[in-house]
Amino acid sequence: MDYLLNEQQKMVRDLARQIAQEKIKPVAAHYDETEEFAWPIMKVLAESDIFGIYIPEQYGGLGGGIMEMCLATEELSRACGAIALGFAGTALGTFPILLYGNDEQKKKYLPAIAKGKIAAFCITEAEAGSDAGSIKTSAKKDGDHYILNGTKQWITNAGEAEIYTVIAMTDKTKGARGASAFIVEKGMKGVDFGAKEKKLGIRASATREVIFTDCKVPKENLISKEGMGFIAAMKTFDNSRPGVAAQALGIAQGALDAALDYSTKRIQFGQPISSFQAIQHMLADMAMQIEATRALIYATARMIDAGVKDIAKESSMTKCLAGDVAMKVATDAVQIFGGYGYMREYPVEKFMRDAKITQIYEGTNQIQRNVIAAHLIKGTKK
Repeated sequence: MDYLLNEQQKMVRDLARQIAQEKIKPVAAHYDETEEFAWPIMKVLAESDIFGIYIPEQYGGLGGGIMEMCLATEELSRACGAIALGFAGTALGTFPILLYGNDEQKKKYLPAIAKGKIAAFCITEAEAGSDAGSIKTSAKKDGDHYILNGTKQWITNAGEAEIYTVIAMTDKTKGARGASAFIVEKGMKGVDFGAKEKKLGIRASATREVIFTDCKVPKENLISKEGMGFIAAMKTFDNSRPGVAAQALGIAQGALDAALDYSTKRIQFGQPISSFQAIQHMLADMAMQIEATRALIYATARMIDAGVKDIAKESSMTKCLAGDVAMKVATDAVQIFGGYGYMREYPVEKFMRDAKITQIYEGTNQIQRNVIAAHLIKGTKK
């Protein structure tokens, strides 16, 4: 379908697609097996200016927006959702700076990110997953610094990233309103990392604890002001959830691509299985679900780029729908492959394993439904 992309958006899509097909697809199984972070691919993305597509021109980027970020994430994820996270997870870590950072912070960090420096976002803890208001990590003012103590869990890009945006409590008596956001650099004293997590899917993506032990962070690295951390986090998710949706969409499209190709080559009862109506209907349903999801993601991304203020409902819809569609499509792709689909020699079992996390992270799909319902009910009271 023609989504009326402008010339820059077409360029971003085509470039990301070329990198995905030529550089990522041939090595996706290798990185899934070894669980290595794909630094050679990150270098290619950096040299191609992919990391800077959503960063304003005055800070070294290409001046695109959420739409461009989604297009790149979708195409990269079509080859490997895990490797794509090196880029997409960096965008997540960058949004608090983009949305609430001051000019000095933007000048210091955004050009480096645009050139390929990896970033990460730290909010989740052992007792603060969906309940982000239960954060325990603390930040106490001490002269010209804040002292951070606590442990963040399941952080994408952790250990590989150089720049971390961290949500910590500056005043625990105020609950969520006592949370603040900080920029922490990997080399700062008191920053350490846990062991790499062993995961079901997205295995080429680095997932670790980030541990702060009397970590001294300059007061200049406070984003916005004290008490703005929770707001910064929620607005970050509003902007980033279409990116998670785009990751899920790419995984779904990759699974459909593989299933469609296989169905035309697999011969049973003297004919390709694509000639059987049962398979045709599965393929048709997969394609419809993917296209409907793509339309919603692109529409939401354009709303954000146009400056629409309250997009929490639409953002949650994109993430929830896309995650569910990715899991459904990838599972159906395995079914179309039959016994071969269950074997790691073929690509679809990886798509299914990678798809599952898109229903869980950046707010479970159950939480997304809570957000959507709350906005629907709120709308009836106006």
